[in-house]
Amino acid sequence: MTGARALLEVEDVVTLYGGRKTFLGKPRPVVRAVDGVSLALKPGEALGLVGESGCGKTTLAKTILGLIRETAGTLRLDGKTVSGVSPQQARATRATIQYVHQDPGAALDPWWSIGHALEEALRIHGVTERVERRRRVDDMLEAVGLDSSFRSRYPHEISGGQQRRIGLARILVLRPQIVILDEPTSGLDLSVQATVLGVLDGLRKRLGLTYLFVSHDLSVVKRMCEQVAIMYLGRIVEMGPTEEIFARPRHPYTRALLAAVPRLEPGSLHDTPALPGDPPSTSAAREACAFQMRCSFAAATCSQVRPPLVSVSQQHTAACVRLDEIEAVARD
Repeated sequence: MTGARALLEVEDVVTLYGGRKTFLGKPRPVVRAVDGVSLALKPGEALGLVGESGCGKTTLAKTILGLIRETAGTLRLDGKTVSGVSPQQARATRATIQYVHQDPGAALDPWWSIGHALEEALRIHGVTERVERRRRVDDMLEAVGLDSSFRSRYPHEISGGQQRRIGLARILVLRPQIVILDEPTSGLDLSVQATVLGVLDGLRKRLGLTYLFVSHDLSVVKRMCEQVAIMYLGRIVEMGPTEEIFARPRHPYTRALLAAVPRLEPGSLHDTPALPGDPPSTSAAREACAFQMRCSFAAATCSQVRPPLVSVSQQHTAACVRLDEIEAVARD
């Protein structure tokens, strides 16, 4: 997979909110939800997108899907540019990307049976033969660990974990290449989380799926993803192989996130103090490092330079002007 061409390429993508006047004529502040993000996703790969609430993870995912239009930058799917096209063209070109909602119960119509909901997706995408729709729905219910009896049930009659699997089945009947999973285990008991993750892992291997995990749960990302991108205030601040980043985090924000993970055994990394304060406003201009006000490694340079992502190893990048000093501290 190392030499494979990227299935999805995101290049310097910016997504802004606001800027227009309200009904009463007051200007809305511009919110830089996604601020110059670049990443690539190869076929069969799983990439974890991690960060605090409000950092822009879901906005980036919806921009990739086409639910939100990018303000600037380029999106390529299997080598074809899909940014800057009309909504009709976007729907056609992005048909191979599907999105699993964070709250699958809210995404299911309470008046529709599970079978109706799954078949409706196929109807919309041109599968007109009723026998073919039923076959594909039954096959996918079995693939996610359920059976055809769920066809006649309604959303309120099934558990949260079963709703997650139904949500997954509904998008997989469309045979996508890329699946965007928005907090796929939030609100689930640990045993149900393990079941859902097992289903996701099995489907990925069986169907050759490519995953983008949007999550704040580092344990899920560590288990499921080969690559991880750490996002802070609309920007990627560190990215690379999951094992390497978990073992040797280079950006202060990544170190703080990993330090916050509960551990039973003592360790130097996990003795790091809790991250102070809250992120600054997303409407503020950020020509310097956005993390400087919360960073224990901050220096005068950090208020003058917005650090780019630079290589720290073959596949590992981080955006900090004090990477060498941080590495020295980590070794001591």
